[in-house]
Amino acid sequence: MPRILIIDDQKDVRAMVAIVLRVNRYEVAEADSGAAGLKTFAEGSFDVAIVDIFLGDVSGVDVIATLREQAPGLPIVAVSGMTALDFMEQSPHLASVVCLQKPFRPNDLLHALRKAQAAAGGELPAAV
Repeated sequence: MPRILIIDDQKDVRAMVAIVLRVNRYEVAEADSGAAGLKTFAEGSFDVAIVDIFLGDVSGVDVIATLREQAPGLPIVAVSGMTALDFMEQSPHLASVVCLQKPFRPNDLLHALRKAQAAAGGELPAAV
């Protein structure tokens, strides 16, 4: 079962994303801050990360850059409700990050996961 790390400081968003993923047979770990997310990532093995760009403690862009340093081929979906995410293309660490604008529908999330996996060079195994 593919493991996905959700890093978002909004409890309701994390809960909605986790429900959608669990229904679609993903194993999910949740983190409520960038620091907690990086700690969780370091302690486990994940197939994909979903990272909010505007976290309370650090920038989601910095979190993504750190994840990329630790796991260069990790598929990542960046989510945000506050910006068009155009700046994501400005850093080499952010290449192939798939952006998803809040609010999004469950199918949008699943499509973004497949797109992130394809961008990272593979397919995400799942019953979606």
